[in-house]
Amino acid sequence: MAKLFLLMGSIIMALVVAIGAFGAHGLEGKITERMLKNYQTGVQYHMIHGIGIIVVGLLALKMASNQLLTVAGWSFFIGIIFFSGSLYAMALTGITKLGAITPLGGVAFILGWILIGVAVTKNL
Repeated sequence: MAKLFLLMGSIIMALVVAIGAFGAHGLEGKITERMLKNYQTGVQYHMIHGIGIIVVGLLALKMASNQLLTVAGWSFFIGIIFFSGSLYAMALTGITKLGAITPLGGVAFILGWILIGVAVTKNL
């Protein structure tokens, strides 16, 4: 699992750089300031949790097979899709009802961080 999360995290980070650049250079003046801010929030959380997936991969290299880390990594991935994805879609389409999905991603992020903490604590 460690290699999968390291590879996934690397791809996610490359993607978020491209998505962020698109927002910074391609959206300014084309969407409202509020929607641009939502988009930027999506990029920020996407990047942080892409790094989180890499952290999961690195921790998995150091710890014996750990189901908590696996669930944490997938929680971050799901969080990126629901949280950042919904903000990107909302900003690009103007459909504000998509914001109802965003908190599901936030819960997935919180779960991932809690699981990392528990996994590390159990392996001290």
